[in-house]
Amino acid sequence: MTMFHAVVRIDHESAQVLQFDAEHVQAQKVRAHHHVTRHHQSRVRSEHEFFGHVCDALEGVQEVLVAGAHQTQADFRHYVEKHRPQTAKVIVGWETVDHPSEAQLVALARKWFLRYDRMAGTPTPT
Repeated sequence: MTMFHAVVRIDHESAQVLQFDAEHVQAQKVRAHHHVTRHHQSRVRSEHEFFGHVCDALEGVQEVLVAGAHQTQADFRHYVEKHRPQTAKVIVGWETVDHPSEAQLVALARKWFLRYDRMAGTPTPT
């Protein structure tokens, strides 16, 4: 079941994708797979593959908040803007966070989307 809002807490090792509405939370974990090779660009290829899987997990979500360390957010933003413009369109915010619990992350996102939706003049779907 795809929900209207999602928050993604991302670092270079894993991503926690939490889709939610007023009453429900659906969690999904995406892990990076590091390929050990001698090729110069293997780290970039692995990162792109990981970021692609995160984008796939966001398929169908209307509004996404991305949270995580600043550098990881910058790398993910660069990837989605260059390789996944459809995903870039649904990312409506970026928040720098450390390692919140799932409950803290959902609370942060609900509060963030409530402000965002009010500023945009659109009601928050329930």
